[in-house]
This record gives sequence, C-alpha cells and structure tokens, in this order.
Amino acid sequence: MSTLVLELRQGDTMIVNGAPIRFRTKSRIELTAHARFLFGKQIMAPEEADSPARRIYFALQSAYIGTEAERATGLGAARGLIAQFSGATTSVLVREILGRALALAETDQCYQALKLARRIIRHEDAVLGRVQPE
Repeated sequence: MSTLVLELRQGDTMIVNGAPIRFRTKSRIELTAHARFLFGKQIMAPEEADSPARRIYFALQSAYIGTEAERATGLGAARGLIAQFSGATTSVLVREILGRALALAETDQCYQALKLARRIIRHEDAVLGRVQPE
C-alpha cells in the first residue's frame, strides 16, 4: 500500500482502527499501513442516523470501524436495513446501488460501501426535500 497523507484541522476527529482521535492542533499525518479510518464529515454520530438511508450508513460505518463484535453486528444490521429499504423503494438504481454496497461490505470493502451509502443518503434527501447540512 502506498502512503496516504491527510491534513486535519484543529478540533477534527478521526477514527483509526476503532479508536477516536481528536486533533488539538492542525496536523498532517501519514498513514503508511492499511488501517480502517474515517475522519471529519465521514463520521456519523448515532443521533444523526435518523432516516432509513442514514441508518444504513451508520450500520456500514460500524461494520467498518467498530470492534470485531461491532463489525459483525453492524454488517448484520446493514443486511436487514438494506433489505427493508430495497423492498420499500421503487427505484431500480437505488436497489442496485444498495446491492453493490452490501456486496462490498460482505467482502470487507466497507469504505467503498460507505461511499455508495452516501449516494443513497443524497437520493433520500432529494426525495424527502431534506436540506443537506453544510
């Protein structure tokens, strides 16, 4: 794996292999090995999981950055939530995206699954007329 350099602002939070890290100063870090990480707006707090698509994202997030037990529980929750959402939507494209997201998560490619889940959140927000926070 090549190295990944991230620049984080003071007060930013990053989760690496399940451990939350809050930056007290502006920092530039370099990840030189494989790690499960999210930072900034990628991290969803439990109280933000207030819609079906956001609950899917949160479950996939748990499957990605949680402890071993949380990852298994998160993946199981994602399966159920995706099945419910897929059954309720009339959009073939949404069902396809959710199917790809679940397939990725089941092969331990949760970061890519989260990217697809963010697309579903944007779709859900557009359908519901929900304004995205800046």
